[in-house]
Amino acid sequence: MYIHLSAMDQHYYRKQTLLFTTNLALFSLLLSAFLFLLSSSFFPHPLLSLHRRTHQQQPPSSSSSSYLSPNSPAANDEAGGELEVALARASMGKRKTVIITVINKAYEEADVEEDISMLDLFLESFWVGEGTRSLVDHLLIVAVDRTAYERCKFRRLICFRLETDGRDFETEKVYMSNGFIEMMWTRTRFLLEVLKRGYSFVFTDTDVMWLRNPFRRLSKNKTEDLQISTDKYLGNPWSEEHLINTGFYFIRSNNKTISLFETWYSKKDNSTGLKEQDVLLDLIGHYGIFGKLGLRVRFLDTLYFSGFCEDSKDFRVVTTVHANCCQSIAAKVADLKVVLRDWEQFKKLSFHEKLEKTNLTANYQWTEHSGCWNSWNA
Repeated sequence: MYIHLSAMDQHYYRKQTLLFTTNLALFSLLLSAFLFLLSSSFFPHPLLSLHRRTHQQQPPSSSSSSYLSPNSPAANDEAGGELEVALARASMGKRKTVIITVINKAYEEADVEEDISMLDLFLESFWVGEGTRSLVDHLLIVAVDRTAYERCKFRRLICFRLETDGRDFETEKVYMSNGFIEMMWTRTRFLLEVLKRGYSFVFTDTDVMWLRNPFRRLSKNKTEDLQISTDKYLGNPWSEEHLINTGFYFIRSNNKTISLFETWYSKKDNSTGLKEQDVLLDLIGHYGIFGKLGLRVRFLDTLYFSGFCEDSKDFRVVTTVHANCCQSIAAKVADLKVVLRDWEQFKKLSFHEKLEKTNLTANYQWTEHSGCWNSWNA
């Protein structure tokens, strides 16, 4: 049926329609703003508050602290249950793969002369890296003291408190000091527990900057049991002549890798004065542990997984930068701040500038790591 509307009726109809549309748009805008504020209040992203110095505030005491003694099995106790929950939260779905780092109070606190802590820089690298932000959802931060644990929880990250049987791991452990060596062995024992629970993982030191998603560069071949970083790459990914670096590696959970860690940790009491990395290097070179256990191990190219010992020569493919060959936290923080500055400058280059390999490699290089070089003279 056709209904004829007068000019006045048509004008009124258009006015009402416009009013309804305007009100609907305004309502949608207000609703979106409300939902954003609500989500920000209850679920703030840990990377958005990096530059709010939480060490100046007193973090709330947590009643959900988790403990796992490195000297006792945890399969049947409360701590074991807490660890399983934390691993499940960080897991990449059915793959049962997580990212793990270990911190203490010294890595969480800013140095007197710096305005940012090691943990701040570590998390910031995920924020400014390419394809790395979402990986924080799979990052398990293991704290070896109560202060570090509480501050981790304050940031709303996935945290686990590792009981250390009363040993003091809060303060900075200078490279190769007794405290440093003891903390490295405590870490190894914990990672063995993770493997036994069926979880594969990327272990990363907190002084490793994640500039690109390493899972896109790591081999997906499931026959490779361990992929480990090196201080200097020798050109052959299978050569056991490499000087390994346990500050970054990807390991698959299976009987062979569990046996490797059990053998490795069993050498602790007979290796006085040696850090766990030195002991593993000895197991590789003198005992041929990889061959005896049937392990397939890839040694990672520093072009992609670089460090201060040997810089990557190509900004276009570098994935991680490790502040190795460095003695103090203050020196690492100072030089890693410069690394992130260099990275941000590179990101500002145009697409065509990045493609010009000759000009890029000749004119765009990492700033010298002077803080770390000088740390050995302190």
